[in-house]
This record gives sequence, structure tokens and C-alpha cells, in this order.
Amino acid sequence: MDTECAKAAEYSDEEESSIEEVRLTVSTTDDPSLPVWTFRMWFLGILSCVILSFLNTFFSYRTEPLIISMISVQVATLPIGRFMAVVLPEKKFSALGFEFSLNPGPFNMKEHVLISIFANAGSAFGSGSAYAVSIVDIIRAFYHRKISFMASWILVITTQVLGYGWAGVLRKYVVEPAQMWWPSSLVQVSLFRALHETDASSRMSRAKFFTIALVCSFTWYIIPGYLFPTLSNLSILCLVFSKSVTAQQIGSGMKGLGLLSFTVDWSVIASYMGSPLVTPFFAIVNVYIGFVIVMYVLIPITYWGFDMYNAKTFPIFSSHLFNRRGQIYDVSSIVNNDFEIDMHQYEKQGQIHMSTFFALTYGIGFAAVISTITHVVLFNGREIMNQYRASTKGKIDIHTKLMRKYKDIPNWWFHLLVVASFLLSLVLCVLMKDQIQMPWWGLVLACVLASSFTLPISVITATTNQTPGLNIITEYLMGVIYPGRPIANVTFKTYGYISMAQAVSFLNDFKLGHYMKIPPRSMFLVQFIGTIIAGTINISVAWWLLTSIENICQDQLLPPDSPWTCPGDRVFYDASVIWGLVGPKRIFGSLGPYSSLNWFFLGGFLGPLVVYLFHKAFPNQKWIKLINLPVILGSCAAMPPATTLNFNSWVFVGTIFNFFVLKYRKRWWQKYNYVLSAALDAGLAFMGILLYFSLTMSGIGISWWGTDGEHCHLATCPTAKGVAVDGCPIN
Repeated sequence: MDTECAKAAEYSDEEESSIEEVRLTVSTTDDPSLPVWTFRMWFLGILSCVILSFLNTFFSYRTEPLIISMISVQVATLPIGRFMAVVLPEKKFSALGFEFSLNPGPFNMKEHVLISIFANAGSAFGSGSAYAVSIVDIIRAFYHRKISFMASWILVITTQVLGYGWAGVLRKYVVEPAQMWWPSSLVQVSLFRALHETDASSRMSRAKFFTIALVCSFTWYIIPGYLFPTLSNLSILCLVFSKSVTAQQIGSGMKGLGLLSFTVDWSVIASYMGSPLVTPFFAIVNVYIGFVIVMYVLIPITYWGFDMYNAKTFPIFSSHLFNRRGQIYDVSSIVNNDFEIDMHQYEKQGQIHMSTFFALTYGIGFAAVISTITHVVLFNGREIMNQYRASTKGKIDIHTKLMRKYKDIPNWWFHLLVVASFLLSLVLCVLMKDQIQMPWWGLVLACVLASSFTLPISVITATTNQTPGLNIITEYLMGVIYPGRPIANVTFKTYGYISMAQAVSFLNDFKLGHYMKIPPRSMFLVQFIGTIIAGTINISVAWWLLTSIENICQDQLLPPDSPWTCPGDRVFYDASVIWGLVGPKRIFGSLGPYSSLNWFFLGGFLGPLVVYLFHKAFPNQKWIKLINLPVILGSCAAMPPATTLNFNSWVFVGTIFNFFVLKYRKRWWQKYNYVLSAALDAGLAFMGILLYFSLTMSGIGISWWGTDGEHCHLATCPTAKGVAVDGCPIN
């Protein structure tokens, strides 16, 4: 080993990182001789990529979807990598002029980083499955139209890799500069160092703890997952007041406010918002404040107080679309043979209505998008500009200095990637337009929009850890320009929003590689190859499920205990109807019932300004600056499809581990907290897959009170005007 490289690098004070968190977290040493292109890396990286892509896609269709995070791979592959380093032969082989060994030495941290990035490739910000898969889902499962597998594959792959091209060109602005420090990357750096540092204590090793916790999680899930599903969402109010609609609206954790409802199912706790064990307590508090304001203040006032938008005509908590009488809207009747809106049938059916909760979430979403921009400009604008100016002056820190030892990626790699992915997307829009509806100019506009926002949003993310999304902006814009075409709208949204999100995720991973001193070319190839593999697995699993499960995603037609309700795709479908088929003008514009929600844009703009002015007026009141409206307003962004039970259980478990355990058992938390999170995810995933293939596919089940699911069956009943609807009793 090159001891000069392995020892602490010598550098001047000027080269030290200007960010304190980076100085405390990231090592200033490097060993360029460590092998990264190893058999272990390729084997475990590809295997992890395939398994994670399969599991995340598989679980995304279930009522309580589960996202297996990169942390699970980090923890699980460490003992496997070390085991391979012990048992694999050290003999050297020659092939095509290259000499290599299956076992070049101890399993090292750089291999581990690449394996983890390999596994997480193609998943923007831990979203699990490729976003474009939802387009295929709604075409086949909701609209009952056709799209070929080839068109589906091109759609998924191009939307996942298109942003990588222009992101690569921006690396010198948002990866190399010390001021662009990407806070979320430091979490991964901390975990890698914790897993690889020497453990001299006599306490149980992380590997042994992981194994025990995984077995326990695996064994336990057979109870809520098969034998006693009611434990997944049990409500005391629903059991006590089984005939009261109001009591069940208040008590239902799935279709109501979720008071006195609870779960012992990790899949419910970790759904939608990820593992609460890896979320800092201050973030949990901010999220819960926003959740309480929306669910326990605004919703009761608007539903029972003002009956806003005829709230009592519709369920209190639902993401379905309704007609004015509170019945499910027959969307298929307003779609003509050209897959566009049939205005005659639309006028006959009448306007589309939403539950007041669903409508308010859109309004809050409007405010959240604008407030993020206003908040960052006011509270972080000067800091960001100073950091950006500093990043362009050529000053480098020790980490960039160490990375200069490795061959950089030629810019033509990124230029070629942009051209190739754009041309393939163009083929989709021109030759397969009948399947996705979007014209070629829509692709061009989406690329211009995404590439224009990538740099400023990357700067915001790299310095504030806040990432504004373009989903509402893109669907609103396309809905105005090209209304009446639902698939064109969601395709435009995916190209405009996800290509930008993937670009930011790509840069975030590059910063992790920068901190961990991974050769840039290795990073690029692992990200690119991993994204292609992950996207292919995503669409293949989706295609299999869509063609093998009868009535998948149709919760009105599925058996009550069926888990294949596709809650995320339901919201995606509703968005395609609202923004694409009917169009924002007939929903939120002058022709729609929800035009007043546009005032939320103004509220989102002015809210942070009010907080900022109060902060300036009372500078000694430090708590004022802690009011983060983007976090508060964005806290319910996952609702729907996330439910109150998901939020309450997530906050409860997160508070236990990241406040009480962290405060009173800090050494235990430091050593085992992330390991426990990974083991819970992995055990649940393995048992979920085992149950599906061994029992569910064979139709083997049991029937008793404990398998009836949630007992809040009345919470969806509209009870307006004192008239029983669809057999629901009067309260």
C-alpha cells in the first residue's frame, strides 16, 4: 500500500473545507491503490441492483408500499463482501490482455460505496421504482388502453438517463466546489465510516445484530402479513363505534383522521416516508407540525365547520374523483376513441369533484412550491450567491485536490449521452405518438425546462438540503398548452420533472463519490449501467404484475383483503385526469369549482416574507427563523396516497429512536440504529416475497375476524343531505 497516499494528506489551512460539517465528517486521507473494479463489486452491485429494483417495484403496487433503501444494501453487503474476501481464490487470471484476480485483497470501502450506488441507481432521491412506470400502469390498469413493451421500456430508460447528460457538464459548478457541500451525502459518509472503522468494543457486532434483527423481522411479518392483517391498521374508535360514520371518520387510520388507530406492521410505518429510524428528530417535528395543522385543524374546520366545496357530499379522506352527487366519477365515459376528452359526455357527466382533503392538498402543494423559492431566496439567497461566486473562482479544497489524482470524465461522454437519449426519446414521440400522445415539441419544451432548472435547484439542494419539485409546474403548464390528452400530460411531467430530479440525484451521488474518493469514471459507469438495469427490471416486474393479477389497481373490484390497490398510481391517474384529460381550466380555472385554490400561490409567496420580516423585526427571537414554511407546507406532500396511520406511526417510532434512544442510549443508537432499520426493511421484504410466491399466488388463505383488514368500513360513506348513499347508514 502507498503509505504516502494512505496517511493524512498534507494541506494548508486555505485548502481545508470551509464547511464545518464536512470537516467533522469527511476524511482527508485517500489511498488511490485500493481496487474498485473487482469481481466482488460487480457481482454484489448487479445483484443488489436487481434485487432492490425487483422488490421496490413489487411492493409499490401494494396498499402499504415499502421502499428498500440504499442503507439496507450498505449494511447487508458488508458481511457478504468480507466473506467473499475470505473464501474467493487469490489466483490471478489473464483475459484479453488484462490480468485480474477474483480476490485482490480485503473488502474495501470504495468497493462498498460503488456497490451501494449501483443498487440505488435510477432511483431519484430514494423513490424506489422508476417514475415513468406509473404511466404504463395507468394506461393499462386504469384507462384499459394498450402500450407496447418496447415503448414502455424506452419511456422508462430515457426519462431516467436523459438528465445525466447535462448534469455531468454541471459537475464543476456543484460538485467540485467546497461550498456546494450536499448535506445528505454526509449521512452516507458517516455510515460508511462507521461500518468500516475498527470495532474494538466487546459488544455485539453490527453483523450479528443485523442477522438477529433480520430473522426477527422476517418471522414477525407473517403475523400482520398473513395470519392477522388487522394488526396492520387497527382502530379503537372503529371497533367501539362500529355503526357511527362520524366516529369512523375520526378514527380510521386509512380513510379518516386516524385518532386512536395504531399498527404493529413495519410496512405501514415505513411506507411512503421511508424508515423513521434514519430521519433526524428535528425533521420529524417539522413534518408533524405541518401534518397536525392540515389534518387536525384545517380538515375538521373545512369539513364539519364550513362544509367547504360541499365537503360532506364526499368522503373525508379520499383520492378518488367524484360527480356532484358523491358517486365515483365515470372517467372512462368521457374518453373518446382517440384517447382524448369527449366534451359531449363531459358536459353530460358534469364537473369533476374531489374530497375537500384532496382539493386542499393541491392548494397546499401550490403554496409549498412557491414558498420554497421565496424561503430560499430570503433566508439563503445571499449565502447561496456567495457560495456560487466562490465556486467559480477556482479555489479548491483538500477533497477536490485529492480527486485530481484520478482521470476525469471527458465531456463528450455526457454530450453523447444527451444526444443519444434525446434522439431515442424523439423516436418515441414521433413513431409511437399514438401510445404516449406527446408531440415532439413537448419533448423539446420539457428538456429546456428541466435543463434550465437543474443548476439552480442543484445549488439549492447542495447548500440547503431542500429540493423544489417541478411536478405541479410541469403538469399545470402542459394542461394549459395541450389540454384534453391525459397521457401527453403525464409524459411531459415525467420528462420535465424526473429528468431534472435524476440529474440532481446524479450530482448528489457524484458528491458522495467525491467525498469517498471514488474514481469519477467508475462512478459514471456504475450509475449509468445501474440505471439501465434498474429501469429494465422496473418495467419487467410491472409488466408481469399488470398481466398476471386480475383487476390490479381497481380497488372497487378487488377483494377487501387484496393488497394490490396501487395507491400511488391512483393519485397519478387522478392527476392525469385533472391536469391532462379535463385540464386545469375546468378544475382550477374559470370553468372549475376550485378556482379559489389559486390564492394558495400568493399565500406561498407571502408566507415566508411575513416570517422573514418578523425575523428582522425581532432578531433576538431565534425561534422565528426556525419556522420553515416549505417544510411545514410540504409535510403532507405524500398524502394521498399516504394516510394518517402512516404519519402517526412514523412519527411515533421516529420519536422513540431519534429522540429518546439517541438522548439516553447514544452509544447503542450510534452502533445499531441504522443497522436495525436495514434489518427491518430486509426481513419484511423477504417474508413479503415468500408469502406471495408460496401462498398468495396459489390462492391459499385463511378467513376470520383478524383477516378482514381495517374495520372502519363506513369512513368512505358520503352522508350529505341526510340521504343514505350506496347502503351507508345515516349517522
